[in-house]
Amino acid sequence: MLDFFAIFSKGGIVLWCFQGAGVSESFAGPVNALIRSVILQERTGNSSFTHNALSLKYKLDNEFELVFVVGFQKILTLTYVDKFIDDVQLHFRDRYKNELGQKGALKFLVNHFEFEDDFSRLLREAEGGSIARPQKPMRTYNESQKSQKTVKSMIETKGGDKGKEQTGKKNKQAKKAEAGGGEQAKSNSQSISKKAVENGNQSPSQEEIIQRREVFIRRQTTGRAEKTNKSPKPQKPKKKENRVWEMGGTSSKDLDYSETNSNGSYSSQGQDNEAPAEPQIQVDSMKGDLRDVDYDSSEEVDEEEEEVEERVVAANINRKGGRKGFGGMFGMLKGLVGSKTLTQQDMEPILEKMKDHLIAKNVAADIASQLCDSVAKKLEGKVMGTFTTVASTVKQALQESLVQILQPKRRVDILRDVLEARAQRKPFVITFCGVNGVGKSTNLAKISYWLIENGFTVLIAACDTFRAGAVEQLRTHQRRLNSLHPPEQHGGHPVVQLFEKGYGKDAAGIAMEAIAYARNQCFDVVLVDTAGRMQDNAPLMTALAKLIAVNTPDLVLFVGEALVGNEAVDQLVKFNQALADHSMSDHPRLIDGIVLTKFDTIDDKVGAAISMTYITGQPIVFVGTGQTYSDLRSLNARAVVNALMKA
Repeated sequence: MLDFFAIFSKGGIVLWCFQGAGVSESFAGPVNALIRSVILQERTGNSSFTHNALSLKYKLDNEFELVFVVGFQKILTLTYVDKFIDDVQLHFRDRYKNELGQKGALKFLVNHFEFEDDFSRLLREAEGGSIARPQKPMRTYNESQKSQKTVKSMIETKGGDKGKEQTGKKNKQAKKAEAGGGEQAKSNSQSISKKAVENGNQSPSQEEIIQRREVFIRRQTTGRAEKTNKSPKPQKPKKKENRVWEMGGTSSKDLDYSETNSNGSYSSQGQDNEAPAEPQIQVDSMKGDLRDVDYDSSEEVDEEEEEVEERVVAANINRKGGRKGFGGMFGMLKGLVGSKTLTQQDMEPILEKMKDHLIAKNVAADIASQLCDSVAKKLEGKVMGTFTTVASTVKQALQESLVQILQPKRRVDILRDVLEARAQRKPFVITFCGVNGVGKSTNLAKISYWLIENGFTVLIAACDTFRAGAVEQLRTHQRRLNSLHPPEQHGGHPVVQLFEKGYGKDAAGIAMEAIAYARNQCFDVVLVDTAGRMQDNAPLMTALAKLIAVNTPDLVLFVGEALVGNEAVDQLVKFNQALADHSMSDHPRLIDGIVLTKFDTIDDKVGAAISMTYITGQPIVFVGTGQTYSDLRSLNARAVVNALMKA
């Protein structure tokens, strides 16, 4: 029933393995896929993993740094696997705990674990306990209680009903009498207490009562007079401005700024008369690799103070058994001291607080829960140091997991890839997709400027044939980019061109013609701008999948906002699912990277970066941080995690 069972250390040493009869394929491929996709990517919150036709269950032993993995066919439903892997783990560690406790000795003990007999016995017990027991036969009518009743017992008589009503009335009257007696006793006690108070305190005289009434009336009248005598604040008269209509003929103001200088000005730059004049934009140079996102944080100082404070508290607890409270995100929970084995109960309140903190920083709720579960499984059974608190241990483990998630599995070096494509005499094609209004066209123009600064020529393919004004927006960006890099500086050829066929056309066909044109005209990069679409719009998602399947771009970038929380999960899951469902290939092309926009509007609520990377497993290639062409950065994992963990 089982294909394999493997026990190996986290360092990669296989201690013992079992392979089922008739299984020719090695278990190395599925186990390596589990290590790459789950363990190294901090996704151990879920204890199951699927690889091709196999379903894998795994369990971590953090005390001895071991991993237990069992594999079986995905079509089988084995209910005993979870209990079986727990039994094997407990039996293996109890039997070989002395050998496992020797540091650095595992590599000499690979062939010294004789575990076949115990494993076979545990497997037989697990399979035998899972065999379905035969259902108990149903009782016959003669065996039921209803068959024992007589006809007389089932007849309802009027006298019986009346007797029941009379007894019910008597019970109600008795309850009312008891309630009335209780209320009377209560009122008597209250009257007695009032008399005692009146006898103990002297009552005010008639003159004092009259004086108090006069004072009260005087205060009321003076208060009303003051309210009525207050003069209203003088309001400045509002001056009505003249309305200037856009096409209303002559005006007193001169609105033509086309002839002014470069101080926030416009100039024609040799454009034709029909095209509007473009501004002289002042932007920074972007030659070379992009700069990282910088985030100003005093987290290092806070961590040093927090570490000293935790050690002092731990020492106080050891000496006095007491507990001192202090502030911070985990202030109430730092009384749990180290030199102990971590359990789920110890970490539960801290992880719950961490999960709420991550959700408040814009991490999707499901992702925050899975991250905390992964940290719990990573730390459960681990022995802490002497002066280490549970809160600091869990927080450090969570920070390491977040950094590991944000660091890409593969490096996306676009400049290097463009040079390789140029050597092969073909353009490097990048397709942008995403929902409506996230800034695809704007960030496409930023990436165009970055490529131009590094000496490449760019062709923009206007494949958004759905939204009104999409082509005109790209044409405006084209003119502005060419004004920053005039054709005279590049041999008379514009560095950016726009390929468009108008509206209502097939986007996949336009992209294909644009790539062919770029190949003939020796353009280095083709940037394909697609229409914004919601993830639930089936026709538009089908069209996007067709465009990607037909043209096979070198890079598919999903453009998403840094403002979204739970919506990021739904968008990415459905985009990937649509690309897989509507693809024409056995190996569908999914999203290769992410462009995170509007990063400058969220302060330290950077959780969307975690959600998007965790869902796709793909890196964040570009980060948009402003409105100008030079506001483009690459992701700094440490800076994002520091911002995320800031209290």
